[in-house]
Amino acid sequence: MTRRWSIAAVVLALAVTAAWLLLFGGRARAQTTDGALVQRGRSLYATGCVSCHGPDGDGVTTPNGELRGPSLRNAGAAAAYFQLSTGRMPRANSTGQAERKRPAYSSADIDALVAYVASLGPGPALSRIDIAHADLAGGGELYRANCAACHSAAGGGGALSYGHYAPSLLPATPLEVAGAVRSGPGQMPTFGPDSLSDAQVNDIAAYVEYLHHPRDPGGVSIGRTGPVPEGFVAWFFGMGALLAFVAWIGTRMPVRRRRRDAAEAGDG
Repeated sequence: MTRRWSIAAVVLALAVTAAWLLLFGGRARAQTTDGALVQRGRSLYATGCVSCHGPDGDGVTTPNGELRGPSLRNAGAAAAYFQLSTGRMPRANSTGQAERKRPAYSSADIDALVAYVASLGPGPALSRIDIAHADLAGGGELYRANCAACHSAAGGGGALSYGHYAPSLLPATPLEVAGAVRSGPGQMPTFGPDSLSDAQVNDIAAYVEYLHHPRDPGGVSIGRTGPVPEGFVAWFFGMGALLAFVAWIGTRMPVRRRRRDAAEAGDG
């Protein structure tokens, strides 16, 4: 009996140890990996970002009082990923609107920098994206309600005030869309979880991805420039056809009148 209890105690101890390793060992390894990723991001930051954002991410102000680079304390992973993946950061010139260009860092380096910036403060996190299971119709409704006014119904972008513009969304990836929604770059408003849930952000990202190659049933796309140009084209050709028809009627009536007068004169 004592031997059986000893075997049971050993088996129980092994089971508890295995469970602890599964639950906490993996978490410890993840923390170690995250720590290494943050440390690598810190090294990259010290090389390419510190001159504008400061050694501790507090931002840099020039002697003239102009802001060279904003603080990154509350930027979060969403802002860092969007700016780095779209090539808007790093910038050679801090004036004007940042434009999309080829990223300066590899995907691995971007992940490291994002991890470091996220460690600086409680900024907005990057939403999880799975467009394969998104609600495309719902994403279209959310896009038209929150995004189309600036980026146009077809995602081609548009002009804003003070010389700024809403960029085209056609080159954007779903994760970049999520980063922009959560961080609100430039004049774009920030949509937090209270405004748009992660599922809704995922739906919007899926709809923007759909806009890259939309279907055009029942008509000509006209370059997918949106409802206003399409309405102008319809008005122009519709009114043109109507005016041409009226002109044709107007020219036909005198001809018929002359033929009738000639016929009556011949009979007389």
